[in-house]
Amino acid sequence: MPIHLFILLVTTAITAGAFSAFLVNDAVCVVMTPLVIEITRPLKRNPVPYLLAVAMASNVGSVATITGNPQNMIVGAVSRIPYTTFAATLAPVAIAGLLVVIGVLTALWWREFRRREHFDANRVSNHFHKPQLIKAVVVTLGVIVAFFAGVPVAMAALLGGALLLVTRAIKARKVYQEIDGSLLLMFAGLFVVVAAAEKMLLTPEVIESVQAFHFANSYVLTADTAVLSNIISNVPAVLALKPFVLSLSDQHRIWLLIAMSATLAGNLTPVGSVANLIVAERARVAGVHVSLWAYCRAGIPITLLTLAFGAWWLS
Repeated sequence: MPIHLFILLVTTAITAGAFSAFLVNDAVCVVMTPLVIEITRPLKRNPVPYLLAVAMASNVGSVATITGNPQNMIVGAVSRIPYTTFAATLAPVAIAGLLVVIGVLTALWWREFRRREHFDANRVSNHFHKPQLIKAVVVTLGVIVAFFAGVPVAMAALLGGALLLVTRAIKARKVYQEIDGSLLLMFAGLFVVVAAAEKMLLTPEVIESVQAFHFANSYVLTADTAVLSNIISNVPAVLALKPFVLSLSDQHRIWLLIAMSATLAGNLTPVGSVANLIVAERARVAGVHVSLWAYCRAGIPITLLTLAFGAWWLS
């Protein structure tokens, strides 16, 4: 097997997973999807396994911290779990999950990695603004340090973003044009719908009857959260579960279980998380089709294996 192709897969998965832990998985997918396509096309390789690595590794890596994805941010705000405690508990789950992603994708696309034809990779233009790159790296590291130092997540992110905008070399208008307004509107709509459902449907009687589902059991709560996340999406699932877990003991463990299972369940199907949809849509625009079968044959085993490990780890 040409070892450089396996290294490309490993590098893609680790990069997506590591960045997603601090920069939000959706944003990482927006940046890395066209990059992966640009790299694999000159090499005449099938981009699908590498694109799946971006989507699934970003979901898995984002489980490690409060800032990894929107549902973790909600859990952090509701549970008041310190950033360092959250990361120390769930980072091992993320690391194990990345190994699972790499292993499953390698096994399923083994023939792709066994191909031995010679090729000449075209040089990719590497023009960049060095001072701005250094500034972005320094600010990003500063924001991450602020997270671990206990600075409120929103304040640290706003200060970092403001510093980058004030010292920018690109017009602010061009930066704002890259903001996905429809995506933000969708998230806002989800919060409204879930809040309305909580007020109208989740009566005290309903909440009391659901307590019989034994949410205190790690495996039961993991399974229930995973199923609910794939029915109504992971962010609404976390919000919907809040009334049912507030009366349970060991709140920190319960909320960590919900964050873990809601995030890892996103790898089950292409519509399991917004990150998956971003990868599929940006790949489609670039002329690459990620089929439902290609996704699910990798997503199902990855989801089951990572959820099983996460439930065991937190039990």
